[in-house]
Amino acid sequence: MSKASAVRFEGIVQPWGNSLGLRITRSVSELANLKRGAHVTMEITDEGLLIRRQATEPRRPLPFSEATLLDGLTPFTAHADELPILIVSEQDH
Repeated sequence: MSKASAVRFEGIVQPWGNSLGLRITRSVSELANLKRGAHVTMEITDEGLLIRRQATEPRRPLPFSEATLLDGLTPFTAHADELPILIVSEQDH
């Protein structure tokens, strides 16, 4: 959305615990492409408060695969001898 096509909405700043909150309506969040949990930046300007959606970073691949992490794992190196032994009584069946 360019500056020329900016859409303006009004809201009311209200108490939220010991802070102040501004409700973002569904229509505003959809137009601004904001979703629950979105990260934003807030900037204080001469005109007030400017809120911008942060660009999402692509997930980086993990440095190790599951196969690499399990390579060479034995019951001894996994300390399997320290695991508790499950005792099942006949009443449990």
